[in-house]
Amino acid sequence: MKAWQHFKTITHHKWLVLQGCFRVGLYWQGITHDLSKYMPTEFMVGVRYFQGNRSPNAAEREEKGFSEAWMHHKGRNRHHYEYWTDLSYQTRQYESVEMPRKYFVEMIMDRRAACLVYQGKNYRDDSALIYFDKSKEKALMHPQTRRQLSYVLTMLAEKGEQETFRYLKEDVLSGKPWPWEEKTAE
Repeated sequence: MKAWQHFKTITHHKWLVLQGCFRVGLYWQGITHDLSKYMPTEFMVGVRYFQGNRSPNAAEREEKGFSEAWMHHKGRNRHHYEYWTDLSYQTRQYESVEMPRKYFVEMIMDRRAACLVYQGKNYRDDSALIYFDKSKEKALMHPQTRRQLSYVLTMLAEKGEQETFRYLKEDVLSGKPWPWEEKTAE
């Protein structure tokens, strides 16, 4: 029974991301989003730790001190900021790098879909922003990615999905500068 529930949950999530990605023109990412969740390394952990109201990876992490499924997932899915780390030539330490825009936009769709799946009827346009603001992940992100994510999630919270998706498609994915990058007219 848990296998079926987990399958339905990840498939529903994948469907929501696909819809969001298609709305902004990211067709390939919508189709291929989170395929690794169906691989045994991730799927079996999802079944074992399935709760229905949060990621099974959190429960695995609580029990084992780490999540093998998460490490597998983040290493194969470019829409996670954790994927975008590399050994710095200057510092000889692993550091975050700025995410390419198409993966950044897929990350927005992923976060929105996760909130929709886990919050159900309680979802609001500010759900992903509230989750982001409460998290400690900001310290691990590249500063530009963090700023961009905060900006877009705030836009979603304040202006809604239609305006945010339009902005993602017409501005972010087309490579226009972010508002703080634009030169002011003098």
